[in-house]
Amino acid sequence: MHKADIARPLGQAMLALATLIMAGCGTDQASSVSSLPPKALDQPLELPSPKGTRERHLVTILAANEGTETTDIIVPFGVLKASGQMDVVTVSTRPGLVELHPALRMWADQSIAAFDADQPEGADIVIVPALHHHDDPAAVQWLQQQAEKGAVIVGICDGVLTLAHAGLLREKMATGHWFTLGRLGRRYPDTTWVRDRRYVIDGQLVTTTGVSASLPVSLALVEAVAGEIEAERLATELGVSDTGASHDSSGYGLSAGLILNMAYNGLAFWKRERLELPVENGVDEIALALTADAWSRTLRASFAVTHPSEPQVLSKRGLLLGAAPSDGRSVLVQPPEEPPAAALDQALYGIEERYGARTASSVAAQLEYAW
Repeated sequence: MHKADIARPLGQAMLALATLIMAGCGTDQASSVSSLPPKALDQPLELPSPKGTRERHLVTILAANEGTETTDIIVPFGVLKASGQMDVVTVSTRPGLVELHPALRMWADQSIAAFDADQPEGADIVIVPALHHHDDPAAVQWLQQQAEKGAVIVGICDGVLTLAHAGLLREKMATGHWFTLGRLGRRYPDTTWVRDRRYVIDGQLVTTTGVSASLPVSLALVEAVAGEIEAERLATELGVSDTGASHDSSGYGLSAGLILNMAYNGLAFWKRERLELPVENGVDEIALALTADAWSRTLRASFAVTHPSEPQVLSKRGLLLGAAPSDGRSVLVQPPEEPPAAALDQALYGIEERYGARTASSVAAQLEYAW
């Protein structure tokens, strides 16, 4: 095994453990984090009319080139494009390749500078995934400008960190990933942090819990634009059975077993392997993102999308993704089955079979997914 293949998981494991320790286990019931009565939270998502002469809402999904969470960006893109009800573009903080975490690579449609030149009135809706550097100056400044121009801002999972850093959540209700909520409550006490909701709407700001909430909140956007019947039709097509905002946050938290499992998997470099998923143009990006995200979070494997001859593939709904040649020796991952939302369960069962129930449960907890 190459030295780099040993050093990388060692570094990941140490970083994960350091994060847990520095966060003080992250899940303390801070006084500024509460479970509000559902009635106080059940306001509908109401969107302003499209700006200017637009006939449809323009949605931009933000990416930071140095690191953006895989599912947070790809799933909303796939769901909203599948609806056919909005114009959807991806924008990156600068031109070029976008590294996704924990797996995959992509190219955005435009840089934020090019988008601003083409759309000076701004987007109607801006979706903010978790960024590797939540305080990325270019991302923060651009979000502040989009909010000033009247955009509805949607923070997916730890995208809420960027929204909070940008000052967009002051005197608002919001939620976040179970691991982050305690820290958010301490750092941003002027926000009412809410448990037990997969997404929280406060005016033109929307925030979600973990990675898996990207599906229901995307469908909530579809419902706000096209109505309940269309949202239900699309949910059925995609295989999403539960689209509601209700959520049991008490089911998630750190335990000695979770910490030990992550530490062991990250440090056991002799058991680390490379996984390959062969793809072609037209691959369903929703299923691909859920599959890659889940397998990569095991810390037992690196995940590669492969194509026999092309360095790029175009997904089913128009996302340009990076691909690598097969090394001919890696373990092949079973392609996701239809419908695309079922890919997460399929991946978790595959992880359980290959790496054990503890690792599968650890991945589900990271994704804040009831499995």
